[in-house]
Amino acid sequence: MSAMGVVICLAIAASAGLGVYLRLRQMTTVGANRDRVPADFARDVTLDEHRRAAEYTIAKTEFSVAETIVDAAISILWLALGLAPLYAGIAALVEPGLVRSVLFVLVFGVIASLIDMPLAAIRAFGLEARFGFNRLTRRTFLLDQAKTGALELVVSTPLLFGMFWLLRAAPDTWWLFAYVAFIAIAVAMTVIYPTVIAPLFNKFTPLEEGAMKRRMEALLARCGFESKGLYVMDASKRSTHGNAYFSGFGKAKRIVFFDTLLEKHSPDEIESILAHELGHFKFGHVRQMLLQAAAVAFLAFAVLWLAFGSDAFAGWFGLPNDPGIVLVALMLAREPIWHVLSPVLAWRSRRAEFEADAFARDLVGKEPMISALTRLTRDNLATLTPDPLYATFYFSHPPVPVRVAQLRAAES
Repeated sequence: MSAMGVVICLAIAASAGLGVYLRLRQMTTVGANRDRVPADFARDVTLDEHRRAAEYTIAKTEFSVAETIVDAAISILWLALGLAPLYAGIAALVEPGLVRSVLFVLVFGVIASLIDMPLAAIRAFGLEARFGFNRLTRRTFLLDQAKTGALELVVSTPLLFGMFWLLRAAPDTWWLFAYVAFIAIAVAMTVIYPTVIAPLFNKFTPLEEGAMKRRMEALLARCGFESKGLYVMDASKRSTHGNAYFSGFGKAKRIVFFDTLLEKHSPDEIESILAHELGHFKFGHVRQMLLQAAAVAFLAFAVLWLAFGSDAFAGWFGLPNDPGIVLVALMLAREPIWHVLSPVLAWRSRRAEFEADAFARDLVGKEPMISALTRLTRDNLATLTPDPLYATFYFSHPPVPVRVAQLRAAES
């Protein structure tokens, strides 16, 4: 490994160190405030509930510290020791060419998934079960893992063949063609996912006729939102966490409620949650997120073009300049860059949440929204006292106390 390879490995370790530091801050802040319910929530959240949320947050963060260290160590070990023998083993069986490059990436992906599986099982059957959230059976967990792996193989195999073929056919411009294809596939997936992929993991049933459905449809009509319907997802077979979202694009949009959300929330709260989701639609947040993802993807493909066009990058780790190796090595080395970008991306996401909150407040009033946020926080054991710096890096939604304060400060 060259000096540059060592620098990249050190950057991965430094990124993990920053992640551990931020998580330790989160644990310290939450622990220091565990015995005091914030004044705005003293009426609706008991001290016992607040303490249990602190325990859950600290336990999750401790687990995340372990994950961060393990992930960084695995990435460094792959780059320093693991990729070369894996490639040598595949090279001994497969002639040079597209098949070897694609097979290397796929075999690496399978091994990486198997390495990740124990941590996913510990999270579900240890951490989540300890706090009463997990409803996964071992059979469902293994089926989910198998389905996810099969889907990744089905989708990624032709994409890898296409990208590596383009690399040979048009070495100077392949990345532009690949980028356009990637964006087209990403947009297509927003249409395909709700009707083809999501039903492989969950059951979706139309929201039953009655007062609730009429109320939701009236809200959709007020906002001019056309969708393929209102659906209930059997989220309770995996977890007791509640949520709602809309998926799809264009005329394929659909509203999805977790069954756990419908069980625990009042009609007013559910209406405010839907109004919030409609705010994302009204302000074009999905389109903006797609454009943001497209910009990040453009930069990623530009980096790929530079790396594929030079012997240097693979050589930094003492590896042959095979496109499969280059792609995997870049995937392993990307974490420091993502860590730098995460505060910017998280800030944009939080801003969108504030806009959606304001839309819901103007549409259905602030009290139902405050009540819904409070109940979601209580039921999901979310902390009311996060560390501000940790939230800056990792919170895609503003902390609930900040959201509630903004809703209360605004005119009804």
